Amino acid sequence: MKKMIFAAAMIVTGAISAVPAAQAAATINGAGATFPYPVYSQWAHDYNKETGVRLNYQAIGSGGGIKQIKAKTVDFGASDAPLKAEELDKFGLMQFPMIMGGVVPVVHIDGIKAGQLKLTARNIADIYLGNIKKWNDPRITSNNPGLRLPSQDITVVHRSDGSGTTWIFTNYLTKVSGEWAEKLGNAKAVAWPVGLGGKGNQGVAAFVNKVKGSIGYVEYAYALQNHMASVLLQNFYGNFVAPTSANFQAAAAGADWKHAKGYYMVLTNQPGANSWPITGASFILLYKTQDNPAQAKEVLKFYNWSYNNGAKAAEKLDYVPMPKAVADMVRATWSNVLKDKRGHAIWK
Repeated sequence: MKKMIFAAAMIVTGAISAVPAAQAAATINGAGATFPYPVYSQWAHDYNKETGVRLNYQAIGSGGGIKQIKAKTVDFGASDAPLKAEELDKFGLMQFPMIMGGVVPVVHIDGIKAGQLKLTARNIADIYLGNIKKWNDPRITSNNPGLRLPSQDITVVHRSDGSGTTWIFTNYLTKVSGEWAEKLGNAKAVAWPVGLGGKGNQGVAAFVNKVKGSIGYVEYAYALQNHMASVLLQNFYGNFVAPTSANFQAAAAGADWKHAKGYYMVLTNQPGANSWPITGASFILLYKTQDNPAQAKEVLKFYNWSYNNGAKAAEKLDYVPMPKAVADMVRATWSNVLKDKRGHAIWK
C-alpha cells in the first residue's frame, strides 16, 4: 500500500490531488516542505474519501512555502525549519507542529545494503565539507571492520532548493562539527563546498540512485520508497543506531512543547541511547488574522482530522505522530490566536 500511494503522489510532481475536483466539496491550497509530503498525501487521500474536501499541496520546499504564505498566495505554508517567535510576530503568523520524522543519510555503493555502513557525526561533516573524498578513507574504514569499501570517489548530493530538510541536516552538522559551524552554519540553503544539487527530497533520491559512489540525505519515507541504503549513524551517546520510527520517537520523547515559544523546537542530536540524531518536526504556518475565515476553518478541520485520525497512516510511513497532549495544546492555540477581521475566534 505504501509503495502504491507514494508512486501515485510522485506522478503529480508535488501536488496532492486525491480525486477529481468535480467530486470535491472544497479545495484547500498549501505549499512547502517535501519532508512531510508522503504522509500529507496519504492524509489527503483518506480525508477526501471521508469528506469530499480536496487538498492541493505543492511540495516545493520549506523556503518556497514560507514565501508563498507570506505573499498570501496559499491558505497555509509548511516548513521543516521552524520560524522563531520574532519572525512570526513580524509577519502576523502562527505555526504549529504537525508531524515528526527522521532525515537519513543514504548511499549508493556496490555491495553495501541498508544498515551495513556505520558513519560517525564527524564522518558525515567531513564528507560534506569535502575533507573525506574516498569511501576507503581510514576515518570511515576504522568504524567498519570487515566491510569492503572501494577506493572510489565520494559524490556528495545535497538539496538545490531552499529546504527544511537541509535546515534540519545543517542544524545537526552545526552541532557536531565546529568547522561546519564556523564555515557554513545552519540554514535552509548554504554554499555547499562540494557536490551535486537535487530539487526536493525526490531529486536527491533520484541522484543517489543514479550515481554510484554517492551519498545524500532524504526524509526516511523517501529512503524506504526508493529502496535506498540508509546508514547506521552514531548518536549523542556514541551508539550506532538505525533510522526507525522507534528511534525517531526516542529523539522526540524529551521535547518540551509546552515551553517552546511559538512552538519553536529542534530535535537534532538529542540524548538517549536509541535516539536518531537527525530527527525533526514539520510545521504549518497560518496568518493570525484571516481574510477568509471560512477557508481557514477548512484548513483547521483537515489538520484536526489528521491529529485525530492520521496516526496509523503516519506510523505506516515511519513518521512519528504528535502526542495527543500536543495536539490538544495546538487546538487551544487555534482558539486563542486565530481570528477573523472582527476579532472573532475561527476555531471554537
